[in-house]
Amino acid sequence: MASINTNASAMTALQSLRMTSYAMEKTQSAIATGFRVGKAKDNAAYWSIATSMRSDNKALSTVQDALGLGAATVDIAYTAVESAIKVTDEIKKKLVAAREPGVDRSKIQSEISELQKQLEAISSSASFSGENWLSVNSTDAGYNGTKSIVSSFNRSGNTVTIETVDIDITTTVLFDSATDATRTGIIDEIRTIGTSSTAVTVSSLVIGTLTDSVADNIILEDYIQAVDDVIREMTDAATSLGAISSRVDLQKEFINQLMDAISRGIGQLVDAEMNEESTRLQALQVQQQLGIQALSIANGNSQNILALFQ
Repeated sequence: MASINTNASAMTALQSLRMTSYAMEKTQSAIATGFRVGKAKDNAAYWSIATSMRSDNKALSTVQDALGLGAATVDIAYTAVESAIKVTDEIKKKLVAAREPGVDRSKIQSEISELQKQLEAISSSASFSGENWLSVNSTDAGYNGTKSIVSSFNRSGNTVTIETVDIDITTTVLFDSATDATRTGIIDEIRTIGTSSTAVTVSSLVIGTLTDSVADNIILEDYIQAVDDVIREMTDAATSLGAISSRVDLQKEFINQLMDAISRGIGQLVDAEMNEESTRLQALQVQQQLGIQALSIANGNSQNILALFQ
C-alpha cells in the first residue's frame, strides 16, 4: 500500500542505517583506543576483571620497587661484611706476627688500632636509605632484629595479602652500641676465650703491653682464637646475606615475568584485534553507503505519489 503517512520502506532503511552507524562508532572507538572493551558497558564482566588486574599490576610495580630497595640494602651489608672480613684477616695476621718473640708489639698495636677503627668505619657507613644492618643499638625502643622486604602482592578472591622476605640481622650485626652485658655485635661482643679465660672484644683488644712471658703468650694465642672465631662468624653472616640476595634477585625476576603475564592476560580480555576491526570497518562503510542509498530510494517512493496528481 502506498501511503503518505507511513513510509515502511524508509523506516526499515533508517533503522538499518542507525544500526550500521552504531556499529561503526563502536568499531572506530576500538581502532582509536586499541580496546574492544574500553568501558563497563562494552562488557561488564571483562571490564571488571581487567580493572582489578590493572590495579594488581600497579601494586606489583610497587613490590618491584621494594625489592630493588631491599636488594640494594642487602648488597651494601654484604659488601661491608666482605670488607670487614678482609680487615679482620689483617688483624689476625698482625697478631700471628706478634707471637714471634722479640718483636715490638707496641708498633704492631698501632697498626691493629688503625684496623679496628677501619672496622668501625665500615660498619657505620654500611647504610642505605636510613637502614644499617651492621651497626645497631639493640636496646633502642624501636629496634627490631628482623628486617622485612616486601616481596609479593597476592589476591585470592576479594582478599589480598602481602608476602615478605624476612632477614634475621642478629646474626649479621658487627657492632652493637648497647651495654657490655647485652651487646651482640660479632666484632664488639665480649668473648671469654681459651685457657686464660680472658675477656676480650676484637674491636678493642690491646697487645702493646704484652710481654714474652708464658702467660702473655697464652693470652695472645687466645686473642688469635677470638679473631679467628670472628672471621668464621662474619663468613657465616656473608653467606646468609648472599643467599638472601640471590633469593631477592630471583623474586625480582619472577615479579617481572608475573607483571608481563598479567598484562598479556588483560590484553586477551580487552584488547582489540586490529586486523579484524579494520576489516569490519571497511565492511561497515560499504553497509553505510548502501543504507544511505536505500533510504534515498525509499524516500523517493513517496515523491512518486505526486506524479499521480499531475
